[in-house]
Amino acid sequence: MQGSQLTVFAATTGPRKHHQTTVGWILDEARQAGIQGATVVEVSECVDVHGKYHAARFVELADQPVAITLAGESARVDALLDRLRQGNVPLFYTRCAVEYEVLGSGVP
Repeated sequence: MQGSQLTVFAATTGPRKHHQTTVGWILDEARQAGIQGATVVEVSECVDVHGKYHAARFVELADQPVAITLAGESARVDALLDRLRQGNVPLFYTRCAVEYEVLGSGVP
């Protein structure tokens, strides 16, 4: 199948949206947009769009940067991006065209 791969970068996991962490909120919005899977990668360090340095520290895990990657139909990725824009949470993303397929037994 043809679609889009979206990677959303959040400089911290601390800010909350609707009583969820930023990651939880993004994953919930992806599910509501009809995107079935996502991978969350915790990053040790990053510099955000304002040039501020963020790093995972033992005492301050709320500053843990993350990258969330997902793939799906382009229309569903469009819907997710619209939802994220309305959330007014500072995020950076990249998007590219991809070919994807679900493999294995028990695939719907």
